[in-house]
Formats: sequence, structure tokens, C-alpha cells
Amino acid sequence: MTISARSVGSRPQPMRSRDLAHLSDEALVALVARSDEAALAELYDRIGGVAYGLAFRVLRDESLAQDAVQEAFLTLWRSAAATFVPERAKASTWLLTLVHRRAVDLVRREERRRVEPLEGAAEPTVESAEASAWLRLERERVQAALRRLPDQQREAIELAYYGGFSQSELAERLGQPLGTIKSRMFAGLSRLRELLDEGLEEGAWTTRSTS
Repeated sequence: MTISARSVGSRPQPMRSRDLAHLSDEALVALVARSDEAALAELYDRIGGVAYGLAFRVLRDESLAQDAVQEAFLTLWRSAAATFVPERAKASTWLLTLVHRRAVDLVRREERRRVEPLEGAAEPTVESAEASAWLRLERERVQAALRRLPDQQREAIELAYYGGFSQSELAERLGQPLGTIKSRMFAGLSRLRELLDEGLEEGAWTTRSTS
């Protein structure tokens, strides 16, 4: 299997997918903390469906549930090393807690949006306005990065994170071998992370599509 990730110094090579099946969820999180895209994809394949079901039960909205799952997995990718303590909880429980918290946050945000127009004279606080603006910009930034991926990588990631499909389901849906789907996911997630990091470093990303 070919994983088109950038080689950086002595950074350890990601484990091949066939070597990950026997690992515990906690071991996979440890690998994700070392920027292993294969481990992230394996965790999503194991937990993604349950995570989406949990988010949907809270939100009762497919799009918002997909957002909650995506943002939870992005949190896992960015801060697993700093936030996961295996002595306190199982990895699956910790990750589902992230999903639940994000889903609850989205419920509260949607409730504020429905209530604020009814309050007439009440003006949104600077804090809430800034939070809404940040969430909108963050979503636009991710979407802009996705648009810069090759079509096949973007399709695999969008179907997985927005459509709630496991990698096995993607392979069947797209008529491709499972190994091909995994490779597309690994390469796409690696490139997406690079693009998001570039946006943070440069601070000058345009989030509007250039047609």
C-alpha cells in the first residue's frame, strides 16, 4: 500500500493498515498523537458510525451531526497527545465524549439563533458574535482545504466524515478495493492537515472559491 505522506526527518513511518487491526483503541490514539494518518482512519472505521449515531440522537439534524463528528475527530488529530489520559477513560469513551460535547455545543448555538430574533432589543454579545464568526470561518477554512485536494481523495474524505460511511462501506459504494480507499484517506488526511497548518501559519488564506 502506498501512503503519499511527506517524509520529515526521522519521523516514524505510519503502520500499514493490516498491522493495526490487532491494536487497542488506546494504542491507536497514541499513534494519532504521533501524526499517524493510518491510525486515525482505523479509529474512524471503528468508531465513526457510533459517533455519528450519538451526534444525530442529540442534534436530530444530519448536517449538524456530521459537523460534530468531523470536529471531534479534528480535535483528536490536533490534540490527542495533550488531552487524552488513558488512566482516566477508555479511548472510545473519551472520543465519544468529545462528540457529545460538540453536539451539545451545537444544540446551544442553534437554540441561541432561534431565541435571539425573538428578543427584539437584545443585542448579541461581542463574545457570542466572535464565536459564531470563528465557527463560520473554521468551517470555510476546512472546506477551502478540501477543495484543494485531488478529486478522489476529497470524495473519500467527504463521504466518510460528512456521509458517515465506514471505509468498508466506501469501498463497496465506490467499487474500489479496501486498500485503495484506505490509501486515499491516508493521503488526503495528510494533505488536508498540511493545508490547514499552512493556513494557520500564513494567516492569509482566502476561503472563497476561485472559479
